[in-house]
Amino acid sequence: MVTVEFLGPIGKDPLKVDITNLNQLSAILKEDKSLNNWLENSAVAINDMLVKDANHELKNGDKVSLLPPVCGG
Repeated sequence: MVTVEFLGPIGKDPLKVDITNLNQLSAILKEDKSLNNWLENSAVAINDMLVKDANHELKNGDKVSLLPPVCGG
């Protein structure tokens, strides 16, 4: 089981899913239309390390974080 957390203004509760890579996660999250804009613009971290490879292998207990763009000052 992989835990998915949605940081910042995304405002979703964490999700637990049984997946093996980010492509599978993307397919699940795209079903929620309120996430579509966030999916296009967010960075992804696995266990607090940024990743870009959608085929990155996920293991039981991994944490995936969706990091939306933010601006600060």
